[in-house]
Amino acid sequence: MLFDPIRLRDVTARNRLVVSPMCQYSALDGHVTDWHLVHLGKFAQGGAGIVMMEATAVEKRGRITHGDTGIWDDAQIAGLKRIAEFVKGQGALPAIQLGHAGRKASMARPWFGNGPLTQADLDRGDRPWSLVAPTEKSLGEGWIAPRAFRQGDFEVVLAAFRNAARRAHAAGFEVAELHAAHGYLLPTFLSPISKDRTDEYGGSLENRMRFPLAVAKAVREAWPAGKPLFVRCSSIDDVEGGWSLDDTVQLAKQLKAAGVDVIDCSSGGILGSATAAQKTTLPRVPGFQLPFAERVRKEAGLKTMAVGLILSAQQAEEALQAGRADLIAIGREALYDPTWPVHAARELGVDPDYALWPQQYGWWLTRRQPLIEKAGVKR
Repeated sequence: MLFDPIRLRDVTARNRLVVSPMCQYSALDGHVTDWHLVHLGKFAQGGAGIVMMEATAVEKRGRITHGDTGIWDDAQIAGLKRIAEFVKGQGALPAIQLGHAGRKASMARPWFGNGPLTQADLDRGDRPWSLVAPTEKSLGEGWIAPRAFRQGDFEVVLAAFRNAARRAHAAGFEVAELHAAHGYLLPTFLSPISKDRTDEYGGSLENRMRFPLAVAKAVREAWPAGKPLFVRCSSIDDVEGGWSLDDTVQLAKQLKAAGVDVIDCSSGGILGSATAAQKTTLPRVPGFQLPFAERVRKEAGLKTMAVGLILSAQQAEEALQAGRADLIAIGREALYDPTWPVHAARELGVDPDYALWPQQYGWWLTRRQPLIEKAGVKR
């Protein structure tokens, strides 16, 4: 099943493997560089069905760091289009994750501390900027306190997401994903941990879902009807009193009604700088988030994507065969091996002749294979 094509609205992915969005913190004022082209292009060459652009800010103030990619300006379309065209030319579907960092914006790049900006960051020219979020509470000591959303902010951010979807289409992306996970803007609206509003956006689950659902509806209306829309969720906050899997199922049902096609089931991140840095009670074992994708798929009745320490082809295949998910996403495993998909195909016996490799590579490998076999080496 891992190498069966999957149709999503009017587009078809050549297999069920997705390369997750992974921030590179290497953009220049929101514009992509050659680094992004090579970074994403090699995953398309490596055989993935869908290759997803990193979390791309719909507003300049919605960047996580100064190095984040952006889609708040028409001038950014050309660079993104170059990437989308190359990925598509290698047979993969180009995808983009649309995000807004909320109160996690204006922080240091990971290799400079992965936390609040310091004097060293300021000396490098990385100056802080003003933040907006559902709450005026900061993440903690040293973090910038955001301004809580006022009425006009809702319209401005909705328009930013709507315009980002228009630009993503103009750039040639075939799949869009809303980032509603890991403590950024949209999940901060959802989570009881980060919500202290008393208006129609606070309190009950219905109220807390109101703005994220409005964003999903706005993007769905702006995004072409024939192209699929994903939403990445933190299935659980993994913090006492936080967002639960029951909540995620309810949200997924509402997202399905809003025209969302796939729920990308991640977890955590409501507190701290990143999911990897957060203290967690959830054991980080291979496939640790598969139960989330399985339950959302069964109870909400829409497709899901599983992600999180999926390390082997057999593990991915078994998850699909068991009906636990419809798509399998790999992130850091793709960094470790950009050709993971074509290696998985050989491991599962579906590509004995290197037909799934780019012809520039497959031609050479087929001629080496008899020598390997003669030497008694298993490859």
